[in-house]
Amino acid sequence: MISFVISLVALFLGYMLYSRVAERVFGPDDRETPAIRKADKVDYIVLPGWRIFMIQFLNIAGTGPIFGAIMGMWFGPSAYLWIVFGCIFGGAVHDYISGMLSLRHEGCGQAELTGLYLGPAARKAMVLFTMMMMVLVGAFFVYCPAIILSGIWGDRMMWVLLIFLYYVATTMLPIDQVIGRVYPIFALSMLFMVLALGVVLCFKQPVLPEVWDGLQNWGAEHFGMKQHIFPALFVTIACGAVSGFHATQSPMMARCMKSERQGRPIFYGAMITEGVVALVWATISSYFFFADGWKEVCPPAMVEAFQNQTLTLIQYFDAPTVVNIVCHSWLGTFGSILALLGIVAAPITTGGSSFRAARLILAEAFHLNQTTARSRLLLSLPVFAVGIALLAWQIGNPSGFGTVWQYVAWGTQLMAAVTLWVCTVYLVREGKCYWLTLLPAIFMTMVVSDFFLVSPTTLGLPYVLSLVLSALITLVSIARFAWWKRGLHK
Repeated sequence: MISFVISLVALFLGYMLYSRVAERVFGPDDRETPAIRKADKVDYIVLPGWRIFMIQFLNIAGTGPIFGAIMGMWFGPSAYLWIVFGCIFGGAVHDYISGMLSLRHEGCGQAELTGLYLGPAARKAMVLFTMMMMVLVGAFFVYCPAIILSGIWGDRMMWVLLIFLYYVATTMLPIDQVIGRVYPIFALSMLFMVLALGVVLCFKQPVLPEVWDGLQNWGAEHFGMKQHIFPALFVTIACGAVSGFHATQSPMMARCMKSERQGRPIFYGAMITEGVVALVWATISSYFFFADGWKEVCPPAMVEAFQNQTLTLIQYFDAPTVVNIVCHSWLGTFGSILALLGIVAAPITTGGSSFRAARLILAEAFHLNQTTARSRLLLSLPVFAVGIALLAWQIGNPSGFGTVWQYVAWGTQLMAAVTLWVCTVYLVREGKCYWLTLLPAIFMTMVVSDFFLVSPTTLGLPYVLSLVLSALITLVSIARFAWWKRGLHK
């Protein structure tokens, strides 16, 4: 528990201190924002700051900081370091600078920013990649909640239809009509759940593995995991530390802000809050798997089966199961309701935001006006068509989509690396302290390169060879940046 408390304090200090460094580097001012200058009562609408924060938090969070933190803690206490340092120096900086960049450029999306600072070829690639990611996320977050809800009441296909209709509403309607009203409620429920679980943790005060007990791969020792901490940990815990998916969501909020000075609490603050969520669930996972917390919720026969090694803990207790069991056993009936909101409502809201982001990406790519319902419908129809096709494929091949989702986890970290390079180029051009984003950009380049090379779902190269090749790719990226920077000065 000491590592948990230190990590919480570190995140708080990170927001109080390092967020001001990022703010000073960027330099927000009192210029008119896109929400005022381009107000259209659909996508560009001034919303209250607290409401924007809640929407941003839920958009970037979903179930990511919960499921990712649970699976990340399988590697051991090293997960604490990645959540804290990744969040303060990587993820929150990524979210703040990219969000403020969108605010400065009429609320434009990640693909357009990539084109502005990395060139038209990079823009085209990012348009295709982000569109693919948004539709994949949206389709995935239709079927999974439908399975859970059908287990409680109703038919599975009925829930699929209802969730998809909800996606149509969030994609088509003005942002203040559904997203602006519903999302803050779900965000509050998630924050209350995390607060309640944190209080229970403090009362239990379990003896947990601490950071100083060793940063080795605890999963290999206890569960027979074959993945290496680097790079698997840094891809598994994405939304709780660094995630490029956030850069696809921030533009929606950049179009609703009345002042640039709201950026620090909205963009940097929401990411720190997500880090707190990840910390709580990582600690619960540590207690569950490494301090025999799972024995509290299992019948004696199952406990005996696990002790005889006829069952594997991490195979039986997947992340959604851990969430459901912990909330129900620690918080009772009310906890079950919160678990339902966390497991069902959060991915549904994330999926709805993803389809809306896909519409905005297409509108920017083809310079299409979105002020009329007809224009929004015409642009959304191909997005929904692809989403329905992916959903039909997923229903027919439920196991196959799990493989695709592994690429999505890597893809969001690839987007993070690209976004950090975009932010670095911007800071160089503006004569600002570009080291703020350069260092995390270099690190994330190494992570995504190594994961692509070593993962059995991609190239599956030997570990040492993958490290050498990813180091070379990273060095080439640094050299390319240095050459460009030198030419810029000339």
